Amino acid sequence: MYEQLVKEFSGELYVEHSTLDEAMRTIYSTDASEYQERPLGVAIPHTVSDIQALIRWASINQKTLIPRAAGTSLAGQVVGNGMVVDISTYFGSILELNVEEKWVRVQPGVIRDDLNAYLKSVGLMFGPETSTSSRAMIGGMIGNNSCGLHSIVWGCTRDHLLEAKALLDDGQEVVFKETNREDWLKKSRQQNSEGRIYQELGLLVGDVNNRNIISDSYPQAAIHRRNTGYALDALCNAMENKQDLNVAALIAGSEGTLCIITEAKLALMNLPPAHKAVVAVHAQKISEILLANLVALEHRCSASELVDDFILEFTEHHPEYSLQRGFIEGHPKAILMVEFFHDDFQELLKQCEGLVDQLKSKNLGYAYPILVDQETDQAWNLRKAGLGLLRNLPGDARPVNLIEDCAVTPQDLPAYIAEVEDLLKSKQISYSMYAHAGAGEIHVEPIINLKTPEGKKQFREVLESTAHLVKKYKGSLSGEHGDGRLRGEFIPLVLGEKAFRLIQDVKKIFDPTSIFNAGKIVDVPPMDTHLRNDAFAKKEFISTYFDYGASGSLLHLTEKCSGSGDCRKTEITGGTMCPSFMATRSEKDTTRARANVLRQYLTEPIDHRTDIEEVKHIMDLCLSCKACKSECPTQVDVSKMKAEFMQAYHEKKGIPFRTKLIAGFSKQMKIAPLLPGVYNAVVGNTQIKRWVNNLIGFHPDRSMPKVGSISLRTWMIQRKSKSSSSLRKLYLFVDEFTNHIDVEKGKKTVHLMEKLGYEVCTIDHPDSARSQLSKGFLKEAKEIANQQVKLFTSLIQEDTPLVGIE
Repeated sequence: MYEQLVKEFSGELYVEHSTLDEAMRTIYSTDASEYQERPLGVAIPHTVSDIQALIRWASINQKTLIPRAAGTSLAGQVVGNGMVVDISTYFGSILELNVEEKWVRVQPGVIRDDLNAYLKSVGLMFGPETSTSSRAMIGGMIGNNSCGLHSIVWGCTRDHLLEAKALLDDGQEVVFKETNREDWLKKSRQQNSEGRIYQELGLLVGDVNNRNIISDSYPQAAIHRRNTGYALDALCNAMENKQDLNVAALIAGSEGTLCIITEAKLALMNLPPAHKAVVAVHAQKISEILLANLVALEHRCSASELVDDFILEFTEHHPEYSLQRGFIEGHPKAILMVEFFHDDFQELLKQCEGLVDQLKSKNLGYAYPILVDQETDQAWNLRKAGLGLLRNLPGDARPVNLIEDCAVTPQDLPAYIAEVEDLLKSKQISYSMYAHAGAGEIHVEPIINLKTPEGKKQFREVLESTAHLVKKYKGSLSGEHGDGRLRGEFIPLVLGEKAFRLIQDVKKIFDPTSIFNAGKIVDVPPMDTHLRNDAFAKKEFISTYFDYGASGSLLHLTEKCSGSGDCRKTEITGGTMCPSFMATRSEKDTTRARANVLRQYLTEPIDHRTDIEEVKHIMDLCLSCKACKSECPTQVDVSKMKAEFMQAYHEKKGIPFRTKLIAGFSKQMKIAPLLPGVYNAVVGNTQIKRWVNNLIGFHPDRSMPKVGSISLRTWMIQRKSKSSSSLRKLYLFVDEFTNHIDVEKGKKTVHLMEKLGYEVCTIDHPDSARSQLSKGFLKEAKEIANQQVKLFTSLIQEDTPLVGIE
């Protein structure tokens, strides 16, 4: 089946018979949703010609292509039994910038925050900003019509999409842009796919009866966050108002089901005013917060976002987010974060104080701290971490993306949320809520155990009941996360059968043979099928050595990954996670890929399990730096997972010589200092180094560490303490790396401690076991750790600390 494709394709292709196929397909079998389905393969195209080759292949073989970027999918949009087309690696160029006219032309793999870093120097920005903006790509933002926390003033992606260059179902490349009536008629006369689209789409929206159906059935015009079905209302409104039509408005929010975007021309806006402030309204009732939200909107705020106590509790002990809590007073049920912009700082404060005064007069809230300029980052960092933080919940019950994207008008929000809460309470389901109060879209996250039949039943019942509520308030079933596999089944219920038939017509007009992302928006399978947890059968758990505490087990630790993709941010955004991904820009080297492939390995039926060698390959580039432990909102600790997995791998497959050599690093370092000059001369000789590296299995040009002329331990024995006082004592843990290689750093540490008035002591203790941990020798590491505990237990007291050097 793949021979023709291979001949025409110059990119990276993982298919049935290629190396590492199962691991790659496993990695791409899920998104941030609860859905899973193994794709036929994964294609990473280098060029537009590669995508055209994929389209020809899909057409000939009646297969579907699943376009995939990163950082925007929450409803199963990129899950399916087709060929995944990953544009994240080679379609990330900024192509053209026009500062005077305020637009930029980009490829779909450009990351939103990276784009804005590029635009900052010319005083411009791309407005829509998802909470995942550090890794969300423009292609995905177009697919889901992403909005973000400032959508009430900056709009959604559709509002900023001027043109979309796209490939149609026969590979024809077209540009969808604003088109007047005369040009529309010219295009409709073309004898090709583009001509067919303009002709048939023109007939559809030109029919007054169809426009009336859309007007009567679609969400209220006051709801700006609307991503249910296709945006036929945008074209109909333009037609009614005798404005030019832009098919790109229909492409926005189409979830890759109509075409594949290769370029986008985006409208830009000026950078926001110089100063910003956030009024953090604290209240003890959600209903109170939602009424405060209406007051905030009267004051023309730029954002109004809710965070409830469920999320705030998870920030208390988080290594990163606990540092952002300085503005929180007492124990609020929820906080409404209301933002204002202004060039004049004093005027900005007046806006904030005016809001606070009115809230007090209406007896809404109990505390109103005002954060200004850089202080506002505290509030927004807590708000943006909501999705990830919720995954820290212990046990099998998890927050599920289900009704989180439903939107109503802000005026209807108090009544709608009250009914949603009554629904969840009647089913005894816990829940959290956060996000876009100002836009009428609260992310309500029910806590459901999808590993049980009862949980699967609740999963369906909650969405179906909420869909009826959305219809009651004439809201949008999906605001910005899309319908996907999750909500698509209920589009006919919310919009009505007549409107849904028009949506089906749009799909047929663009993609009559379902080449593009089949099973989304139309022809959607039941929402409670293809769930990740359906695969739980015939499990074979590996023996483990670590204590998993509140996580419960190795499997539970892998399940903490929400797929939110924080590990895909680039060096432009900052931070450390994940260094191997930053180098390769390959999905297989992300933290979430490693968590996903290990989770699948632990839960797949044994006779269908991904080969252990493929799992090892995906784990290999983890540097065990533990950046994920601190930077991932759910603290997915891949270095811990890797060590545990590698121990199981060694028990099953044996231990390679190179691995033994690295794990036994400290033993070798005890030999090298006997003749440090000779050792350093050998490892410093290029030819010898290359020969040794080849013999061991390292890269020929890899440098080897040199040892000090004297070990730190020996240096400490040979000298007397220089401390100014012996009243205070500490023990220095002399690890093998500092002892033999970073000796000078060890000396400086000793001098510093002595300057601080400590007597620096050490004892003869085992090595750190760091090498053993990194290579998965957990049995040995455990023995070493127990020895150290026995040695230091009687020595270390509250006033006599043990100090290590990082």
